[in-house]
Amino acid sequence: LVDYRDQAGKRRSKQFARKKDAESWLVSAAWQVSQGTHTHDRDSVTVREAAKLYLAYIDTEGLEATTIAGYEQHIRLHLLPLCGEIKLSQLTKPIVESYRDQLVRKLSRPMAIRVLRTFRALIAEAQRRGLIAQNVATGVNIKRAFRDSPDLIIPSKEALKAIINAAMTSEEPMAYSLALVTIFGGLRASELRGLAWNNINFETGLLNISQRADSKGLIGPPKTKAGKRSIPMPPAVIVALKSWKLQCPPTKLRLVFPSLAGVPMSHAYMSKRIMGPVQIAAGEYYTQIVDDHSILRPRYGLHAFRHAAASLWIDQQVNPKRVQKWMGHSNIQVTFDTYGHLFDQAERDLIIATAVQDSVLGKNDAT
Repeated sequence: LVDYRDQAGKRRSKQFARKKDAESWLVSAAWQVSQGTHTHDRDSVTVREAAKLYLAYIDTEGLEATTIAGYEQHIRLHLLPLCGEIKLSQLTKPIVESYRDQLVRKLSRPMAIRVLRTFRALIAEAQRRGLIAQNVATGVNIKRAFRDSPDLIIPSKEALKAIINAAMTSEEPMAYSLALVTIFGGLRASELRGLAWNNINFETGLLNISQRADSKGLIGPPKTKAGKRSIPMPPAVIVALKSWKLQCPPTKLRLVFPSLAGVPMSHAYMSKRIMGPVQIAAGEYYTQIVDDHSILRPRYGLHAFRHAAASLWIDQQVNPKRVQKWMGHSNIQVTFDTYGHLFDQAERDLIIATAVQDSVLGKNDAT
């Protein structure tokens, strides 16, 4: 029997089967008490109970239903079978590290990263409620392997031109304006689907992103503060949008690219039924064999055109901070992690172009 006082001076006790275990535990507990991080098992909750509190918390925070469903799935399928009945006070960093190793062995690395992130978050919420004094999962991480990083697929300028030309002659009335906004605006698919006419300033040529459509078609604000932004549009895009506005069927939400039912278009429909045929008409497709039949598949998803917009801006020497703002990235590191190699290439191209100029005109005459 270990008899001690916690950091609040309250008398506590804990029983062990072996004296050796009791002495070992007391050394650890005494250190935690001295640091103010000790929580007695009686005052703690299980991982299962902490998970319920966490899900209730994020529900009140107004997160999207699909986001909450993802966290709930992480907890139900992976965390509860792993450690649902363990009390948070019994967790130690080595124990969490062992859970981390089990997740990596069982799941794909990207999924393991997401599940571990959810685990840290639910412990942090329990800490906020005073149910645990420390988050022992802090500092436990899973590094993303290089082979897990998806290749950045960016359509060439020739491919973009062919797609725009095909969209111009498409039988789908919105195809041309949609292709232009997609290629030159760098919008996320959810932002395209939730774009409203009052988001477009035809006088200044700015697209003001203030809302998006989630996977269920519900309109709401962008996921982050950085998502609210203004993006300059080339004149051709504004002209095409003015023309499309005259043909666009009116909807209650004043959507620029509505579905036939007048509600936000689904991601699949926009990608496969509108931009898909346009790509195939432009020759940007690959052949897939299904049940001995050849099926033409569009080469690019909607996100590839977002990358295309960023690459076009970088090609025109737009500085990284402005690219970050137009893309709606929360921090500059995301921009560099995604497009850093393009900035390096643009800088080298400028140096080469300047060197070529100086070789002909000379440095003094070039100005």
